[in-house]
Amino acid sequence: MSLANPKVGFVSLGCPKALVDSERILTQLRVEGYDIVQSYDDADLVVVNTCGFIDSAVTESLDAIGEAIAENGKVIVTGCLGKKPEQIREAHPGVLSISGPQDYGSVMTAVHAALPPKHDPFLDLVPDTGIKLTPKHYAYLKISEGCNHRCSFCIIPSMRGDLVSRPVDQVLREAEKLAMGGVKELLVISQDTSAYGVDVKYAEREWRGKAYQTRMKALCEGLSELGIWTRLHYVYPYPHVDDIIPLMAETGAHGMPKLLPYLDIPFQHASPRVLKLMKRPGAVDKTLERIQRWRSIAPDIAIRSTFIVGFPGETEAEFEELLDFLDEAQLDRVGAFAYSPVEGASANALPDPVPEEVKQERLARFMERQAEISAAKLEAKVGTTQRCLVDTLDGELAIARSMADAPEIDGLVQIQNGFMAGLKAGEFVDVEIMGSDEHDLFGEVAFDD
Repeated sequence: MSLANPKVGFVSLGCPKALVDSERILTQLRVEGYDIVQSYDDADLVVVNTCGFIDSAVTESLDAIGEAIAENGKVIVTGCLGKKPEQIREAHPGVLSISGPQDYGSVMTAVHAALPPKHDPFLDLVPDTGIKLTPKHYAYLKISEGCNHRCSFCIIPSMRGDLVSRPVDQVLREAEKLAMGGVKELLVISQDTSAYGVDVKYAEREWRGKAYQTRMKALCEGLSELGIWTRLHYVYPYPHVDDIIPLMAETGAHGMPKLLPYLDIPFQHASPRVLKLMKRPGAVDKTLERIQRWRSIAPDIAIRSTFIVGFPGETEAEFEELLDFLDEAQLDRVGAFAYSPVEGASANALPDPVPEEVKQERLARFMERQAEISAAKLEAKVGTTQRCLVDTLDGELAIARSMADAPEIDGLVQIQNGFMAGLKAGEFVDVEIMGSDEHDLFGEVAFDD
């Protein structure tokens, strides 16, 4: 009888929140004695974790399912697109099972049915931190599921439900384990990080002998005790966001900023009328005032945001308002999307859709304007010294990120003498910035004379 462990292939699509779901499923598979393999040929079956937020993501997910069926034949589907099983079955009737996001139990039940485990507890060991799909030195820390907002362009609540916050002590213990396992940067993620704890009335829990509320500020205070970088993503612009800015200006016991001076806050637009149609906060003047106040408290703060251009009904004048906002706000990092109708989103019913060619023309103008701002902001850093975290070595270069750069979505710092300086991935280093372009910085390790 063969003693080989059953083998599972895994395809993970979508956002960092979906990546965390994938990590949890992979950890459970390993705990139960399954081997995770890299090719369709080696796998006994394949799990595909899908995305279904916009049309291009749906197409990518359906293509990935089709490829897995063609190459392997036995496919289990989970994730956001799993909320639309009829769409998956119509395209790929042969899939073994379909489940929605965070439904780890259904995935494991389907795996057990198709491929029973062969588990030897004396041989199968999984690290306490579980299986990670990110590099060893950074990790996503998911603090909640779902969202209570009903933005007209978004269907996430229908896929992931209303807000469900994880207990603060559970989150802090997971973060502590990750730090002890070598993680140097935590990327805090959720659908709405600012709303953390509102569903549990900010319940108090204990960690390291101290009481912490289930609240964004208290969570950040706890994470600051770990002496590593903590970066906040998906921060909805509530007034209490102001409360965490002072933490970004403080240094903790380990010489690290208590909270990275970085805020990922999706403003989405700058026209009050368009924001109202989006069902988003619309006080743009107050937003600009707050940005100035944040910078007065934490001068090094990097602000990242995302915007939608070509939203239904957006006029040329309203688009110009958005360009004016970019000029005034001087944001460090910006992503933008041309509006794409998402099946089930209420915005689809709004009048006066913007023609596709106009959407694309506005997107190009938007990105051109922001590229000028980004290039100028980066050029201003030439001559400074930046604390960076090394991600990888590439020949003579070390590829790193500054405090202003989140992995995958922001810029990089290319360290010209990284190999000569003996740098390693996961290492902090001070870099003298010698040059820049519209995305990245270039520099050398600052050696003591």
